[in-house]
Amino acid sequence: MFPLISRKGNVPIVYQRPDSVSILDDEDAVSRLSRYFKILRRETISKQLIAKMLKVNIDAKKSSLNELWEIHDNKVEELYEMIKEFSDEELKEMWSKKGKSEYNLVDLKAEIAHRLLKSCNFCEWNCNVDRTRGRKGVCLLNSKAYVASIFIHIGEESELVPSYTIFFSHCNFKCVFCQNWDISQVHSGREIPPVLVADAIKSEWNNFRIRNVNWVGGEPTPNLHYILDVIRLVDVSVPMVWNSNLYDSVEAMKLLKGIIDVWLPDFKYGNNNCALRYSKIRNYFDVVTRNLKMISDWGEEIIIRHLILPNHVECCTLPILRWVKRNMNLEKLRFNLMDQYRPEYKAHKYPEINRPINRREWVKALKVARELGISLTL
Repeated sequence: MFPLISRKGNVPIVYQRPDSVSILDDEDAVSRLSRYFKILRRETISKQLIAKMLKVNIDAKKSSLNELWEIHDNKVEELYEMIKEFSDEELKEMWSKKGKSEYNLVDLKAEIAHRLLKSCNFCEWNCNVDRTRGRKGVCLLNSKAYVASIFIHIGEESELVPSYTIFFSHCNFKCVFCQNWDISQVHSGREIPPVLVADAIKSEWNNFRIRNVNWVGGEPTPNLHYILDVIRLVDVSVPMVWNSNLYDSVEAMKLLKGIIDVWLPDFKYGNNNCALRYSKIRNYFDVVTRNLKMISDWGEEIIIRHLILPNHVECCTLPILRWVKRNMNLEKLRFNLMDQYRPEYKAHKYPEINRPINRREWVKALKVARELGISLTL
């Protein structure tokens, strides 16, 4: 049955999720994700609209990649200066009067992404294969993006639902306990022209049926070029959510900077060894903490997810919580401590994770999170 959606003011709510209503009056949540909630109330505009107002004076096709990056970085800094300098009402008025520039920062980001696709380093595997010629990286994708499903999700965090989730097929991780293994590890989905996805997003937002666009998978990172092609066609102020394992390269992080309103990363492991054993990923902790610190330093709003694994509270959960306390700006952060692990996919081959977590593990993780003063969400 389709979720029953109504509105509180301008913000969509779902009747099956009463917490999606009460969160709108939750002072803690609203203060930490303040800009996001302002976008929902139509009091300001999403970052991708600000990026579209920034005109780029360059013949991108004739410019080198280094030249494109230099202009890109300057324009991104200009975007953040605009957010600081102008009031929310002024930004809304500027968009209303000016609209998007003929060639703008989002167009430039898309151009750079398609250039990078020729020697792909969207993620830290750094495969450097030419995906435009049909070659595939670790993600098993060439230049085509395969959408596994698109729907209004009511099972996400209360701040986010109803969330317009776009699930991509394939992933750059090989998690042995993946709960979405049927789309992440098995080829599925179909090609959908960016204009059709953009039109659907605009329709759902204009009809007050969604709070955001939620890019997820599988993993969205290998599809960054396609995602930017969609975003460049979206001319409504819908917030963008990056729902990722955050094994992104520095280049991918730079392309996302200035268009993502809420970061929604999985923080899976508190060390590199567990990541290698269960997700077949090297240098996991180093890469993800680098990217999380980058997001925090940019002053971004973030919801971190951590799925507690059985027998991994001491080696993963507690180190993650303590790292977050020491290194992140808690004033712009919510944390989802997730207790819903269940053995899926190949988890039965690993006896130590072949069970749900127990009450003792959950209580200890929750106790430490609260003692550290980390704001928790569901």
